[in-house]
Amino acid sequence: MPYFDTASSAPLHPVARQALLAALDEGWADPARLYREGRRARMLLDAAREAAAEAVGCRPDELVFTSSGTRAVHTGIAGALAGRRRAGRHLIVSAVEHSSVLHAAEVHEREGGTATQVAVDREGAVRAGGYAEALRPDTALACLQSANHEVGTVQPVAEVASVCREAGVPLLVDAAQSLAWGPVAGDWSLLTGSAHKWGGPSGVGLLAVRKGVRFAPQGPADERESGRAAGFENIPAVVAAAASLRAVRTEAAQEAVRLRELTERIRRRVPELLGDVEVVGDPERRLPGIVTFSCLYVDGETLLHELDRAGFSVSSGSSCTSSTLTPSHVLKAMGVLSEGNVRVSLPLGAPEADVDRFLQVLPGAVAAVRDKLGAPAPRTVVEDDALVVDAVGKLCPVPVIELAKVIGDVPVGGTVRVLADDEAARLDIPAWCAMRGQEYVGEEPADRGTAHMVRRQV
Repeated sequence: MPYFDTASSAPLHPVARQALLAALDEGWADPARLYREGRRARMLLDAAREAAAEAVGCRPDELVFTSSGTRAVHTGIAGALAGRRRAGRHLIVSAVEHSSVLHAAEVHEREGGTATQVAVDREGAVRAGGYAEALRPDTALACLQSANHEVGTVQPVAEVASVCREAGVPLLVDAAQSLAWGPVAGDWSLLTGSAHKWGGPSGVGLLAVRKGVRFAPQGPADERESGRAAGFENIPAVVAAAASLRAVRTEAAQEAVRLRELTERIRRRVPELLGDVEVVGDPERRLPGIVTFSCLYVDGETLLHELDRAGFSVSSGSSCTSSTLTPSHVLKAMGVLSEGNVRVSLPLGAPEADVDRFLQVLPGAVAAVRDKLGAPAPRTVVEDDALVVDAVGKLCPVPVIELAKVIGDVPVGGTVRVLADDEAARLDIPAWCAMRGQEYVGEEPADRGTAHMVRRQV
């Protein structure tokens, strides 16, 4: 069964498996002890740290291992903010950061700090100027992902790092998605990563803090990992994480070329095969293996089930799932269509034949879902020369389906008023208008739900 969701978690690399099994026999002792078993464990830990530091592009004594990538983010943000408390309590993040960063920002605000979100363009990228505008005299820390986890867009880290450095503000880079492909460019101050993203075992993260960066570890003091990651080191997992990172780096250049060709094939063919689809993310500045698209009139969770039955494991940032009633914060910040969202993230060595079969299966899966969701009949009335579609109580993508059904019933220049109470409508109705050449006028208050005003242009 083709696994196309490595952006969530990559399969364990063969080198990681071998290193893990070997380290289970050799690295079980306490590396802080001076007897033979402890010294052996310490040698394994030190070698893993040197290998990981070389891959990151920092000194070994600047890097510590944590219990996860999320823990690395939380530790890095909390420690940097505390270390620069005298400078101020203002934090800057981008609007499309991983949830671990945004959750840390929420905690910071609840504890009396302030946070600014820097907007992104329609392709998911920030501007260095956006960070320059957000910087204040009391800014303690700025955060920026190296590449987006949902759409693959690579961020201008070097430019943002330069802006922050000039202002004397450290930049923390969440590099979880990109470390497999190479070191992060730019004069960053802190960096985090997560082993399961590059084929290492889960439960291992890394945090690099450059020398000279003010950093105050939070929580009870612990003598391990420079006091920045409490608890007994999981040496076998750490060894496997470092070994797999080194291994994927040796394959990265060649695999990047091959995976870019495959994802470009998907980006090109999906609009031709499906229609009413938007491929999102930067078409050039992007990670090699990720491609994301959103389909009109499709429920994302249902489409994923259809693809799963056809033998493909993919993921979705769609708002239309049973677990959430709000749009993906990444797609929302980009202002793109969220309904029927599919993210394909190819593993190293993904066969070309699997991609071709995916493209063969996809049109039938989308057609089946669209057929299932085409049944709802809109209840329409005419009020003040505007056609009113009552979609209150109906979840994405039904409000958009019903709008599409009736837009032709009004003359060019006429208005359709869509009543909806689904949060996703705020994103998907304007996105539909942009895709279909109609004018989204805006929202109006309504007795039931919110009225979304659409003017027919074509």
